[in-house]
Amino acid sequence: MSRTVFVTGGAGYVGSHCCKAFADAGWNVVVYDNLSRGWPEFAQWGPLIEGDINDLDALTRSMQATRPDAVAHFAALAYVGESVEDPALYYKTNVIGTLNILTAMRAAGVRDLVFSSTCATYGPPVYMPIDERHPQAPINPYGSTKLIAEWMMRDHSAAYDFRYVALRYFNAAGADPSGTIGERHEPETHVIPLALRGAGRDDYVFNILGTDYDTPDGTAVRDYIHVADLASAHLKALDYLRDGGESTMINLGTGHGTSVKEIHAAVEAVTGCKVEAKPSPRRPGDPSRLVADPAKALQLLGWKAERSDVTTIIQDAWTWHLAETERAALKAR
Repeated sequence: MSRTVFVTGGAGYVGSHCCKAFADAGWNVVVYDNLSRGWPEFAQWGPLIEGDINDLDALTRSMQATRPDAVAHFAALAYVGESVEDPALYYKTNVIGTLNILTAMRAAGVRDLVFSSTCATYGPPVYMPIDERHPQAPINPYGSTKLIAEWMMRDHSAAYDFRYVALRYFNAAGADPSGTIGERHEPETHVIPLALRGAGRDDYVFNILGTDYDTPDGTAVRDYIHVADLASAHLKALDYLRDGGESTMINLGTGHGTSVKEIHAAVEAVTGCKVEAKPSPRRPGDPSRLVADPAKALQLLGWKAERSDVTTIIQDAWTWHLAETERAALKAR
């Protein structure tokens, strides 16, 4: 039986990897993206509708025309620093845009939603590992807007014929093993692609942001999860809802933390290149450690990370990095 998933932000990093997983599992994929932070060449697994979630009329028309069985919502702004500098932009896109999606779903008669959420909704950890019962007290507008979006979904689920799964990511990383899509941000703020930029270059320094944390080597510890594992979780969440699962929130992580110095060492080991690094000041508000408790994902979805060891993440990211470097060189000729 043919099934269609309407993917907002499907031309972005995580969204595009999930589109590939959906298509590989037999879903018809429709991408809805304004391309402000996505890439048209990442929309490879179904038609691309160029549109904005802040345009309710266009969004509703597109959803009614494509008649999806479910929606996967990735369209959002996700830079913490930018959210502090321009919170209005984040509330407009992440909150009002999400409300528009819920409104369009009701108009189109779509009841199932998988939502791209974040561990930033938790704020500073009270205990570790972080499970879904952990207090939610975000410390920046990005985390706050994602939490408000979760609240809207919770209230819609209680009031209307609507179900959702909010997937709270920890640190997404890596690239599709095929090398066809990967991590591309402008500007780039994620630690692994930033470290990879220094491989084989003498004119680049990798900044380690904080070396005085309360961790074994003094650098921040995070729970890195391969984007392909994230994609498989979204696919399982779609199946969970289609099988009648109740609305819920689920962490996506590995339960294991890796420090920035360990990432740096692994990048050098995988690439075989020296990466010059220097200690730099901490970013304000960065906690020492963030590690997920992924037990609920296993219990409800039958999901656990399969490709998220750090060596594999970096190897796949390195394959993508080399392909991107080659493409840039060809364009420069």
